[in-house]
Amino acid sequence: MGTSRIAIVTSEVGAEADSDLRLIVEALHADGWTTEPVAWDAEDVAWETFDLAVIRSTWDYAERIGEFLAWVDTTARLTRLWNPASVVRWNSDKRYLLDLAERGVPVVPTRFIEPGGRYREQDFGGDGGVVVKPAISAGALDTARYEPGRHAEAMRHARMLLDQGRVVMVQPYQRLVEEGERALVFFSGTFSHAIRKGPVLTEPGVIDNDRIPHPDVAPYRPTGEEMDTALAALAAVPSSGSPLFARVDLALDDSRKPVVMELELIEPNLFLADHPRGLERLVEAVATEARRAAT
Repeated sequence: MGTSRIAIVTSEVGAEADSDLRLIVEALHADGWTTEPVAWDAEDVAWETFDLAVIRSTWDYAERIGEFLAWVDTTARLTRLWNPASVVRWNSDKRYLLDLAERGVPVVPTRFIEPGGRYREQDFGGDGGVVVKPAISAGALDTARYEPGRHAEAMRHARMLLDQGRVVMVQPYQRLVEEGERALVFFSGTFSHAIRKGPVLTEPGVIDNDRIPHPDVAPYRPTGEEMDTALAALAAVPSSGSPLFARVDLALDDSRKPVVMELELIEPNLFLADHPRGLERLVEAVATEARRAAT
């Protein structure tokens, strides 16, 4: 066990802001593993010398998506990468929501607009308003919601993103998210813990890339229906096995039914500081993969 090397993959911003990073490294050390945090874009890293590389806080990936996915593919050829490269690539573009919907998973209804695609001002209307954001983003980057009747403002936001060559997604604003967004965390396909957090898009019509991505976090016990929805989303992941880690973000629709907002399989905050048993479960999952890699 002690001869295996595990990289916990981070970034410059992640190394500074990821409260889970130190906990994970220290817990794996305590369990007998040689572990260190490594930035995904650090120069001269010999990834082949690691038995396992676990992506955790590569929180700048959405702004450097081409470079990041090239790193993912290269690193996956040199060591065991978790989550796997194919899963990371699939999950990096929120058009995966279409795949979930095709598999019968209840998701927030979403329309995607490609650069050069056709759209009308009416496409940005809705009884409860709409959310406009890029299909490749993290932490609500370049995202805003618009109140009913503000079609032109929402369309200008979309046009700005399209002019940058980015795919745009338009969703009806889920008003009940103001009661709290649910985030269910899983390790190796098994539920670990959940949190509820306050709404992020609190001010309509404003793109605020400095907003707090997880406000007012509190422990949460999911309902049976929420658990079923999360498990259905995980079952729809195009992979032969369960992700090493996953976070399923849910909201309630107008009928108070849970719908998937996002399925986070690349670098989700796992809220381990407030869930020590969750940290133990993650260490168990990583240790299991490290043992497999060593055989």
